[in-house]
Amino acid sequence: MNQQPLTGITVLDFGQVYNGPYCGFLLAQAGARVIKIESLIGETLRARGRATASSYPFSNLNANKECITLNIKTEEAQDIIKKLATKADVLLQNFAPGTMEKYGLGSEALRAVNPQLIYAMGTGYGSLDGPYKDFLGMDITLQAMSGVMSVTGEEGGPPLKTPSAFIDFLAGVHLYSGIVTALVGRSQTGEGATVDISMQDCAFPTLSTVIGSYYSVGHELPRAGSRHPAKALSPYNVYEAKDGHVAIICIREGHWRKMCHAMGKPELADDERYINMTMRSIHIDEVDELVNSWSRELSREDIFKIAQDNGVICAPVQTIPETLADRHMHARRSLQVREHPDIGEISQFQTPIRFKDIDPPELSDVHDLGEDTEDVLSEFLALSREELETLRTKKAIA
Repeated sequence: MNQQPLTGITVLDFGQVYNGPYCGFLLAQAGARVIKIESLIGETLRARGRATASSYPFSNLNANKECITLNIKTEEAQDIIKKLATKADVLLQNFAPGTMEKYGLGSEALRAVNPQLIYAMGTGYGSLDGPYKDFLGMDITLQAMSGVMSVTGEEGGPPLKTPSAFIDFLAGVHLYSGIVTALVGRSQTGEGATVDISMQDCAFPTLSTVIGSYYSVGHELPRAGSRHPAKALSPYNVYEAKDGHVAIICIREGHWRKMCHAMGKPELADDERYINMTMRSIHIDEVDELVNSWSRELSREDIFKIAQDNGVICAPVQTIPETLADRHMHARRSLQVREHPDIGEISQFQTPIRFKDIDPPELSDVHDLGEDTEDVLSEFLALSREELETLRTKKAIA
């Protein structure tokens, strides 16, 4: 049997951009029925008949969802949402703080009509308490507020953000885990829950190495580029190759000995200047030059093979085109080649959550704006064509 773990769970997905939609994508890939609810003009990332930078993420994050439109500013749509909430297991949203409450659709109101509902919120700073709870937040501002940006960049250079919107997606994963945790709790108590996920909270644990380094030396450290934040591990950096760069890390003495053997210089393992991690950290510039003098004479592929053959932790720095074609991810079907109507052939990602003997659902094309509105409202609320037309006339649905 190939039944997905969340088969039978119905989700109302008000997700916007990355955070909420990624949570909804994971729920859909785990077998939940996910109904994406958008405004009459569609959510922020929905490109309309043209290829833009948002076309790929929108199509990927909203695959395997039904798409309906509701204008939550109208009383009619607010009434529909309350009725849908009585038939749903989960409602997720990552609107600006207070948006749903403004229209009478906050967790207290909807859990009053359905005490079993899991009402999940993802915001910049959390919605329930704290002095920042009403502040707006996006990935770049959370990279700033969390401290991540302050430690990213080259020594002597300005703070940098990473182009990877990792806080948005990390928060989406936590939103998913909060929902699944609440579903387990509901199975034991019969009661739903309000899940409150803060992007700032999600980012903080990722700084464990940096904060550990801060506590160990007693003061803030300068940015270190790709080196260890406290320059306490060596080699630990990105190194030159004939055709790009590779990342190499040695975290134990055994790794260093293997690295020396890989470089064809086993005698370096017993050199007093590099005899242990403390000495290698003191001579970090020399160690980096030793590795660079070896690596820059080889291709990334050769370095990677030598490293794997010798038990050295190493990887080539892949470009985005190389990542899209990564043979390992395609072999795992973590990436699948599909045709996009505006972009053409793309590599589309699957859920990272896998189970032995249970394959994720096949990816589907994202549905058009409001494509499933009539079918969903007819099924869940038994609305007639005349009633749907009235809602359309009142601009409650598209």
